[in-house]
Amino acid sequence: MTVDELPENETGICIVRSHGMPPLKIKEMTDKGFEVVDLTCLDVKKVQQKAVELAKENYLVLILGKPEHPEVIAIKANADMYSNSVYVIPDIKTLESMQSEIKQHKRIGIVIQTTQRAEFLHEVVNYVMPFAEELKIYNTICKSTSRRQNEARELAKTSDLMIVAGSKKSANTTHLAQILGEIAPTIHIETDSDLDNYQDIIKKSTNIGITAGASTPENIIKNVIKKLETI
Repeated sequence: MTVDELPENETGICIVRSHGMPPLKIKEMTDKGFEVVDLTCLDVKKVQQKAVELAKENYLVLILGKPEHPEVIAIKANADMYSNSVYVIPDIKTLESMQSEIKQHKRIGIVIQTTQRAEFLHEVVNYVMPFAEELKIYNTICKSTSRRQNEARELAKTSDLMIVAGSKKSANTTHLAQILGEIAPTIHIETDSDLDNYQDIIKKSTNIGITAGASTPENIIKNVIKKLETI
């Protein structure tokens, strides 16, 4: 069962999912007598640790990612324990809006959500570089995410159409669709039934490439392939 608030007068096991969780939430679970099983992804823990290091060393900490994403919420919560200068940057416009704040800090540190795009990291680094006397950058994008993106790019170069299968709430899946959309016509679907909405473009395509998000179940990918064969 997934819960947002801890039930009263109950005990048991609480599992911290792979995205991680704010430290105070974890403390609340242990204080209430729950057994905590921390399944935070090791790559995510690395981002948390690097953000904390930067905060302790009095850097202006920039976390590149989506503010509402559980992974980013947990990263910021960890760094917030050691600094008041921790900001989440979802896009360049946000960075531009806080230029005066950036100029006040000569030491700037950057970490990035594990499922973000490398291009975004490059954009931010290029933007803040003129303002920083000391710039510390941690490329904390998950290696498997980077590999999947690079392999999908190569596939898109030889495809008339790319199909990305996976949840539209998944950060790594939506970023994958965005990247491929810049190379070839791309559709993002959640299940094989969504293909019914794209029959025209599918029938006109000779070479179709298929990829999926990290958490997309294998049976969904198999069903997509089967459905394409019938179309």
